[in-house]
Amino acid sequence: MPYQETFIEFWEQVKESYQEGRFAKLTLAKTIGKPNLKNIFVRPLSSDKGLKVLVKLRYQSRETEDEESELTLDEAFTLLKPYLKTHFSSVLLFTTTKDVTLKINKKGIGKITENAPTFQNVIIAESGF
Repeated sequence: MPYQETFIEFWEQVKESYQEGRFAKLTLAKTIGKPNLKNIFVRPLSSDKGLKVLVKLRYQSRETEDEESELTLDEAFTLLKPYLKTHFSSVLLFTTTKDVTLKINKKGIGKITENAPTFQNVIIAESGF
């Protein structure tokens, strides 16, 4: 299945885990080439404005300051989607019940796998805004 369709299926698990209080963290990893952008992390955020997440773009270069944004899940989806296959070849969803990995191969095919959970508890990020 093309990675775009697989990412939509994967994102449904992200939303479901967040709504059920199981979402611990999401990480875009396995960079393609040698970009300055090292990782993207998404954490649940304590907010009275609905389902919000803290998105952090971490850079390799010390001269480039990391960026943080407070977004809704839909906004995070829109932000992350262009980075797949261009900057990162895998996305890891950590929940309290399972870890879910989306890997994209060189042919652009996405595959979802599940493993035992890494996190036992959800750590809510505090808003920096």
